[in-house]
Amino acid sequence: HLIGDAQGQYIKNSAIHDTYSRCVTVHGTNDLHIENNVTYNNIGHCFFLEDAVEHGNQFVHNLGILTKCHPDAPCVATNLAAAGENRPAGRNGQNAKDILIPSDNTAATFWITNPDNVYRDNVAAGSDSNGFWMSLPEHPTGKFEGTEISAKTWPRRTPFREFKGNVAHSNYDSFMFDRNVGPDGHFGVTGSSQTGHENPADANSKAVESVFEDLTSYKNRNGAIWGRGEMHVFRNVKLADNANGFTHASGEFGRYAFTSKVVDSLFVGETENVGNPRTDAEKAYGRSLPKPEIPDYPIHGYEYYDYRHDVENTTFRNFEDNATRKSGAMTYLLYTSFGVSSNNSVEHVKFVNAKPVYFPPMERKWGNDNGGSTAYKTAVIRDKDGSFGGGPNSYVLINDGVNDSIAADAEACEIKPTWIAAVCRGDVGRLNVGGPGGGRGAFAGPGGGRGIAPAGAAPGAGPGGGRGPGGGQGGAAVAGGAGAGGRGGFGRAGGPAQPPVVLSRNGKEYNVTGTNVRAGTEIKVTTERPSVSLSLNELDAGSWVIFELPGFTTAASGAPQDSLDALRKASATSYYKDKDALWVKVVSSGDSGTGAPGGGTSVQVSR
Repeated sequence: HLIGDAQGQYIKNSAIHDTYSRCVTVHGTNDLHIENNVTYNNIGHCFFLEDAVEHGNQFVHNLGILTKCHPDAPCVATNLAAAGENRPAGRNGQNAKDILIPSDNTAATFWITNPDNVYRDNVAAGSDSNGFWMSLPEHPTGKFEGTEISAKTWPRRTPFREFKGNVAHSNYDSFMFDRNVGPDGHFGVTGSSQTGHENPADANSKAVESVFEDLTSYKNRNGAIWGRGEMHVFRNVKLADNANGFTHASGEFGRYAFTSKVVDSLFVGETENVGNPRTDAEKAYGRSLPKPEIPDYPIHGYEYYDYRHDVENTTFRNFEDNATRKSGAMTYLLYTSFGVSSNNSVEHVKFVNAKPVYFPPMERKWGNDNGGSTAYKTAVIRDKDGSFGGGPNSYVLINDGVNDSIAADAEACEIKPTWIAAVCRGDVGRLNVGGPGGGRGAFAGPGGGRGIAPAGAAPGAGPGGGRGPGGGQGGAAVAGGAGAGGRGGFGRAGGPAQPPVVLSRNGKEYNVTGTNVRAGTEIKVTTERPSVSLSLNELDAGSWVIFELPGFTTAASGAPQDSLDALRKASATSYYKDKDALWVKVVSSGDSGTGAPGGGTSVQVSR
């Protein structure tokens, strides 16, 4: 407690059990060695870094068993649970009178507030809520709040010293790298992210990778790994028997080379470990279920979420459908209201007794992100080497007969009914049709998606993406634009409602303003809006899409052409006006590669 430099001091080979508050608390103390300790049946966060100023401490080979929020009552946790789970949850639990700090109602066996520490070969088993929880304030809090050392310490921009060989099982969420606390100790289900920098005090200094190695996690009721941040690398992770194996959110999309990478890893849907079936549904199934109250919950290995994520040299085993539930090795976060990137990729991925992809239809009891958005319908995975069987640089798109992608067709795609997907050849990127100064968020349908307009888009950005009604973040303004869009929840417009936009191709209509698009296609845009921007992003340089816009007359940029045939042959962005419609060919100038708006091409058209 407030020792400062504790070099040479240690807590070793101890048993700590049946406590009503904590197991090992490290407060204002650095370079302490905590090794070979066993804890059991303790209340609140167990191995506890108190104020986020602590650094250089080594937590090695410790075992924490049965961490609880309360002695004889369930947690009232703040987390992302499937809607069909019958469990107390919500932010009100943070204000309970019988906890020390707000986060104790979402208790963690290892509570980590500063990445500049070592966590090696520890085990978190049987927590009511989290196994390992990295919850980082912007600056140290508590005793150190407002001090000079606090002002100079930036946990969210500090690289991890070491996080390796840790195991977590039989928790609700095992490895939680999100939900950072504020100065008052409260937190939300989403929040600021962790991105390491060479100089944490300088947000513009070079970003460095945070590497999480040799992690093992199994038998979790929700997720094995949930992350948020940029340039996070997960190497040699082994995840099994979870509802969801891996989900990762972006923190500052577009600034960095990637958001997350999973490499050299193994995901297993169901192992021979049948667990301890207790409910009637589990006994009928013959094994324990991660969500026994939702027996038909579709288990997944990897969930794509917002923006740029890669999976490399990884094997998925035993993700097969059965009479109780569907399954798939890879999917999207159910049912995300945040746009995913067409640069999300797989390479050298193997599937053994595993359905490679499953994009479940909307079933509200399964989802934890049911904000009314249609962004999940734009799910897309780039297959760099043909791991999905469609050849190198093919794409997997949602295809359920109702929410089929406008990028999919019989000529270029193989329909996979059990995947609810299509595997398509050709360059696939993003399309957004927005209005000036308040169009809907990019990469989404009506009312969905983050309000981030692609570079070069119409003046002003879309509305906020939102993490709850009224909780959205305002859209970012683009160069030359009229400013950011208003705040809103799940992409609700900040200004007056705009007339709808209908995209049509091959006889099908799509009521979306943003979606994925395949190069070389022609799309009809029908709307009563006075003007719209046609924005392409994440397409290779030279890739193009042609738009037919009935009732429109002028394009703000591009080369004029004197016939439709000349337009189709043009190698640069061009337009042609016939008797009834304006035709525009938008030619991509290239892809930023980061999975975020940038490197795109846009044309403003008007009536």
